[in-house]
Amino acid sequence: QVRIVESGGGLVQPGESLRLSCTTSGVDPEIYEMSWWRYNPGPSSERILVARIDTNGRAFYPEATKGRLTISANNDRSTVTLQIHSLRPEDAALYLCNAFDFRKYINFWGLGTQVTVSS
Repeated sequence: QVRIVESGGGLVQPGESLRLSCTTSGVDPEIYEMSWWRYNPGPSSERILVARIDTNGRAFYPEATKGRLTISANNDRSTVTLQIHSLRPEDAALYLCNAFDFRKYINFWGLGTQVTVSS
């Protein structure tokens, strides 16, 4: 059974950096891709991918986050870290960690960690 717990969120000022951690259990690094998403509730709320690391350890970033975010993971994927630099108010969101079994197309999610950016 895959379990995911996110931590590290909080209130930060614009321009500061923050490191989020995703602690997992039951993740096979040869099967699961790990990723971070952010979510804001609202009329058009949806989860938006911010960073992904594949089974070979390669990182992928959408254009919107490229350059300010760094995803990393240890070999067994028990910890997946997201470093966010130069935080902006629009970075405020609930950050969710995801484990995706690409063979069975199964997703596992944590409950998220809230990031608030305000001066």
